[in-house]
Amino acid sequence: MPLHGSTSSDGALVRLVLITAVPVAVFGVLGLVSRWLTRQWRSARHRPHPETPVRRRRPVELVAADLRRLAAELSMVPSGTPVARRRGLLAAYDDVLCEAAAALEVPEHLTGASPAARELERMRLLAALEAAGLVTG
Repeated sequence: MPLHGSTSSDGALVRLVLITAVPVAVFGVLGLVSRWLTRQWRSARHRPHPETPVRRRRPVELVAADLRRLAAELSMVPSGTPVARRRGLLAAYDDVLCEAAAALEVPEHLTGASPAARELERMRLLAALEAAGLVTG
């Protein structure tokens, strides 16, 4: 049994509380989530990026041995050898020349040289590496 006709006023009061409390609660939760996301974003922005791994260089002795081996292979390529094999050996030789130049801090222009200028740059680079102390022969 309702007391003093409170049924309609109690229902209106409950509706009024819900109408005001629900949006306040929703916006409060949204504010908390927004602050949390902002903190996460800022900390991620200021977090140092992992260092790129330092590539360890091979010992110069191994590089020189590879250079000598590849030079010997190139000098013994018989006529009639497929062009792809010769180009592969030459590319490997160029890579090792560049590796030796980087190890001894000798400037090289082999990677950017035109095919016509590559042989001249190979000879110049080989002479510069020998002048820097690399034993190539």
